[in-house]
Amino acid sequence: MAGSTVTRAHLTEAVYQEVGLSRNESADLVETVLAEMADALAAGGVVKLSSFGSFSVRQKGQRVGRNPKTGEEVPILPRKVLVFRPSHVLKSRINEALLGSGDEEAASPDLLEPAEAPERPGSPDSSSLSGGDRGLAG
Repeated sequence: MAGSTVTRAHLTEAVYQEVGLSRNESADLVETVLAEMADALAAGGVVKLSSFGSFSVRQKGQRVGRNPKTGEEVPILPRKVLVFRPSHVLKSRINEALLGSGDEEAASPDLLEPAEAPERPGSPDSSSLSGGDRGLAG
């Protein structure tokens, strides 16, 4: 399933394979779990899944936005938004998958050794700091 979208059908099939329930019972179980989560969030609660993360609903206040086409100011009404905060366990698992893929270029830049850091365009190198070939007395 790596790189693909996980759907209700995928979850149902996984429950069927792992737990051994019938396909109909697996589908009912997945639907029940998702309905419980949705009901809790709709009621303003928080859904915490150990080693995965937490879902919560946050209230956003009214603010003034701008129509990018006309530049006209438009009020953006208050609304509720769904927020997901991944657990440290999930973050670690995602980063291990990234680092374990064998793609060194995908590693974050702060993991590079200073000597391996890519040179930034326009940044001075050692020859320009000492005058280089510009004929400056050094």
